[in-house]
Amino acid sequence: MISVFATAAVLLIAGCKKKEDSPTPAASPTTPSVTAKSPAANATNVSLSKVISVTFSEAMDASTINSTSFTLKQGTLNVSGTVAYQGTTATFAPTSPLTAGTTYTVFITTDMKSAAGVAIAANTSWTFSTGSNAIGLAAVNLGTAGNYVILAKTAINNSPTSNITGNLGLSPAATSYITGFSITNATGYATSAQVTGKLYAADMVSPTSINLTTAVNDMVTAYNNAAGRPSPDFSELGTGNIGGKTLTEGLYKWTTNVTAPTNLIISGSSTDVWIFQIAGNLSVSSGVKITLSGGAQAKNIFWQVAGTATIGTTAQFKGVILSQTGITLNTGALLTGRALAQTAVILNKNTVTQP
Repeated sequence: MISVFATAAVLLIAGCKKKEDSPTPAASPTTPSVTAKSPAANATNVSLSKVISVTFSEAMDASTINSTSFTLKQGTLNVSGTVAYQGTTATFAPTSPLTAGTTYTVFITTDMKSAAGVAIAANTSWTFSTGSNAIGLAAVNLGTAGNYVILAKTAINNSPTSNITGNLGLSPAATSYITGFSITNATGYATSAQVTGKLYAADMVSPTSINLTTAVNDMVTAYNNAAGRPSPDFSELGTGNIGGKTLTEGLYKWTTNVTAPTNLIISGSSTDVWIFQIAGNLSVSSGVKITLSGGAQAKNIFWQVAGTATIGTTAQFKGVILSQTGITLNTGALLTGRALAQTAVILNKNTVTQP
C-alpha cells in the first residue's frame, strides 16, 4: 500500500516538473498601426514646404519604407520627393514646393512592415489641401525676452558651479533673489565668473528695471502666443510619452503631462519650426538626450509648458522653454536654448547656452 502511494507521488511530481519545464510560447508579433500623421486628414491651408510624416506604433523595417510604399499624388500625378525613416517616423519631403490652393493625397501601402516582419493592416490614404500663400508654422516672437538665456519673475537659484552663456534677467524680484553666482555688482548690471554675459535684476538702476519689465511682458506675450496657436498637426501624440520618437516640424498639443523617459530626435530643416503645447508638466528623465537632425535649430523649438518643466540629471535638452510655472535643471543637465519662467528657474551645476 505504501509503495502504491509513493509511486503516485513520484508520478505527480514528475508531471508537475514537466509542466513547469515546458517553454512559454513566444508572443505573436503585433500588427503595426499609424498613431499620427501630418498633415492630418482633410487639413487645409497646409504649407507649401510641408514635409509629410507618418508615425507608427512600433519600430519598422526601414527597407520597406520607400518611394513605392510611401507616395504623394496630385490627382493621378506622382509628386517627386525623398522618403526617409528614423525612430518610428517616416517622412516624405517634396523635391519642390507644393502648388498653392491644391488638393494632395498621401498613400501608404501594406508593403510597409514592422521590424518583426508584420505588414500594416491595410493600404491607407488621406487628403489635404495647401493654402493660397501658406508659408508654414511661424516661430514664436520672443520680443525683448530673447535678449536673455534665462529670464524669471521670482528667483534664479544656482548650485555652483554652472556655466551660462547669455544674459540673465529677474523681475520684479530683486538682485538678492539671484543666488549661487558670487556676483560682482556694476552700474545697471552684475557679472559672475559662471556667466558669459550679464546679470540684471529689477532693483538695478534705470534703464535696467524698465527693460526687464518690458522683457517679462514680452515673455508672457510669447507664452500666450505659443499656447494659443490653433489647429495642431499632432494631438496627444504617444499619450504624452515622446521617448524614442522622431518629431518632425509642426504644432503639437497635449492636454496631459508630457514625459521623455528615453532619447528622442527632432528632425527638420534649419527653417522648420516646432511648437509643443503642454497643458501639464514636462519631465525629461536623467541622461535623456534630444538630438537635432537635418539642420533643425534649437532657436526654432518652443516648449510651452503650463506646469513645471523638469530636466533630469545629465540630460541634454534643446529648445526654448516657456513655462507658466517653474523650470528646474537637475545636476549636470545641459540646455541649448532658453529658460523663460513666469516664476523661478532652478539650476544645479548646469551648462546653459543660448541658441
